[in-house]
Amino acid sequence: MPKKEQTQYSEPDEPSGPTSREIDAELMRRVAANDQEAIAALYDRFVSLVFRMAYQTLPTRPEAEDAVQEVFVRLWRTADRFDAEKAALVTWVMLITRRHIVDRLRRTRSRISTVSMDEGQRETGAVSSRISPLEQEERFGELMKRVDALPELQRTVVIRSYLGGQTLRQISEELGTPLGTIKSALSRALVRLRERVGEEIRG
Repeated sequence: MPKKEQTQYSEPDEPSGPTSREIDAELMRRVAANDQEAIAALYDRFVSLVFRMAYQTLPTRPEAEDAVQEVFVRLWRTADRFDAEKAALVTWVMLITRRHIVDRLRRTRSRISTVSMDEGQRETGAVSSRISPLEQEERFGELMKRVDALPELQRTVVIRSYLGGQTLRQISEELGTPLGTIKSALSRALVRLRERVGEEIRG
């Protein structure tokens, strides 16, 4: 079982500033150096979030479990590329998770099309009528940039609720934060995200 985060939050939910990002940068430096304690800490911190994201997208639980292991291997191999000044660690983890899941689904579709030409043609037609995987990836990246700019608590709640599939009560219990504070953080985050989209459209 992954360890529960016990960080206490309270309003106003101002970002913790460079301190938390410096800690994350140091953690990833240790992961890149193959520090086993750091690798275990990274796994414990994000395994439940990565699993929920994979399980919501992939067709079976075994595939989701395989994807989790593959994601953490990728995180370990690319740890030296993490830049805390560009993104929060949770944002970076979610981007890599999303990218890996998209790649896995693309490979699955490719295998299916080689087994049955008819099925492949039907699938190709269905995919062509939707947004391309590349465009989906670009949109997701833009969304995560907006989320990354939120204060820490707001960012945490948005990622856990919308990407991790957790209820607000579960988030409240895991963070040791009053449910009302969690609801308020989510509401304020959504307002900020809408404002950012509006500014980009007007710009």
